[in-house]
Amino acid sequence: MDQSDFLISRLGEATLDSPLQSTQFVDDDATVTYHTDTRTLAEYVREGREIPAFELAGPRRKLYHDPAWTKAAILTAGGLCPGLNDVIKSLTQTLRTSYGVPLVYGVRYGYRGLNPASGLSPLLLTEDNVDDIHEQGGTILGSSRGAEDPAVMVDTLARMNINLLFCIGGDGTARGARDIAAEAARRGLSISVIAVPKTIDNDIAYIDKSFGFETAVYMAGMFASGAHNEARGAYNGIGLVKVMGRDSGFIAATATLANSYVNYCLVPEAPFTLEGDGPRALLPHLVDRIQRKHHAVIMVAEGAGQEFFASEAEQRRDASGNILHEDIGLLLKERIATYFKARGIEVNIKYSDLAYTIRSVAARGTDAVFCAMLAQNAVHAAMAGRTAMVIGHWNGHFTHVPIALATSMRKKIDLSSQLWTSVKASTCF
Repeated sequence: MDQSDFLISRLGEATLDSPLQSTQFVDDDATVTYHTDTRTLAEYVREGREIPAFELAGPRRKLYHDPAWTKAAILTAGGLCPGLNDVIKSLTQTLRTSYGVPLVYGVRYGYRGLNPASGLSPLLLTEDNVDDIHEQGGTILGSSRGAEDPAVMVDTLARMNINLLFCIGGDGTARGARDIAAEAARRGLSISVIAVPKTIDNDIAYIDKSFGFETAVYMAGMFASGAHNEARGAYNGIGLVKVMGRDSGFIAATATLANSYVNYCLVPEAPFTLEGDGPRALLPHLVDRIQRKHHAVIMVAEGAGQEFFASEAEQRRDASGNILHEDIGLLLKERIATYFKARGIEVNIKYSDLAYTIRSVAARGTDAVFCAMLAQNAVHAAMAGRTAMVIGHWNGHFTHVPIALATSMRKKIDLSSQLWTSVKASTCF
């Protein structure tokens, strides 16, 4: 990896004065280093190599787009996530109030709304009609999965004279934004395409925090407390809680630390067995705990234990190409009941699937603040002529991340990290 991987595409030279007042502008050469440990940084210096660094996000003194002649469009794609409406609201307010952009459109149902064949008219977004949307879960624009032809979508943007496009979504949405930016560049169109990363699983690479995650952890912890109460209220009670986490178990792991009632945390990154003699054999370990404590709480990420089902080649995929996982929660419920029954041990299992409950709520507390700041920095980047990039966050700073870099891999729990070490210490499993 070298600095070339971190370079951000620009539409051209920014020559227009920013209308922002009383603002601390960010210089174009301001950066945030990717590596944070001093030993690695020292190696780069010793070897005379350029230290890889993100471009620092924030308002620029010079703009590429003239606000008075700018038209913007916003869309949301993929699954729901807390904070979508917060981002839509802050994008709209920053564009219209801070920069004076006269027209901001909301594209309905994701990329589908950029295909005229869908018959979906855009919504005109104003400060008034987005004023209270942050109080609602979901997205006022609607969402969808699946790809559309980039040429058709760019035709629509050109027909509408759109200069700025904000795509709020996960890695599939970011790839769609990259394709739109590439098609616009091929045609010589000056359209800034900015992706705002939305992943409740917190699994986008080169970004240390994503919106909605903090709210998801809060909600999962709240339900874990309820599962604990249910488990303790029944003889040999087991509270089984499934949360989101298709490929990465950050929600399950963090919620486990946030709620010490959780006794077992199962994530995709840490293999376990159902039976056997090993330290990660769930059912024998669970029998021992139930006989000693008469209650237990299990937190499981939706992507955990998929090896107990069909191989990946036989699995179905959704419209975005993601593998449709089997229900590990139901499998665990059935296998636990069967295992205990075969040993003549009474057990009472309460199973809660929180996937849709968690992702459809409104953002809470500092999560909502994070949404607003992401959106503001997305607008700053777009107005300065940046494109084909994602607004990220790294080491306490908002950053510009090339879409190609952000989608190059999926972020997963490092099993040697302090996070997972703490989970193991908390659960003893």
